[in-house]
Amino acid sequence: MDLMLIIGLVVLLIVVVILLWFFSYYNRVIRYENRIDNSWAQIDVQLKRRADLIPNLMETVKGYMNHERQTLEAVTKARSAVMTAKNTQDSIDADNMLTGALKTLFAVSESYPDLKANQNFLQLQDELTHTEEKISYSRQHFNDSVLQFNNLIETFPGNIFAGMMGKKERQMLQIPEASREVPKVSF
Repeated sequence: MDLMLIIGLVVLLIVVVILLWFFSYYNRVIRYENRIDNSWAQIDVQLKRRADLIPNLMETVKGYMNHERQTLEAVTKARSAVMTAKNTQDSIDADNMLTGALKTLFAVSESYPDLKANQNFLQLQDELTHTEEKISYSRQHFNDSVLQFNNLIETFPGNIFAGMMGKKERQMLQIPEASREVPKVSF
């Protein structure tokens, strides 16, 4: 009887250790998912801030760039897409479109010396530059969080538990090929 009691206690101990390990793993997965969601929220805040700066920039630029209507319309359209994005992928796509439109706008602004000397334009350009830096940092933090999560759920024995929990790999933010190219400006 003593041997059966010892075997029963050992089995119970093993079951308790496995359960504790599973609960610990489950909590880590949830913490990593929350970190990813928080990282995305930080990106979203910066994208909103940038979108809020665009109308002021457009008002400043309009008076100087009468001949650049297409560039101004592209920025306005891209800003609208950012503001109306319904999900993460739409936000990413709209952000990429706005980034490209702003690059073109700033490249074209180089040919307008009066605009380049305008204090409002310089201040807005500086604020947008700082916001872009924050967005870049937030994207890096997001990708780091996704990497940690993906490593957790794809390595053994986490992949077993992740499968049981229905967790799947998350996608990192990537720069689309079109954004890697330098904008072409011709006069």
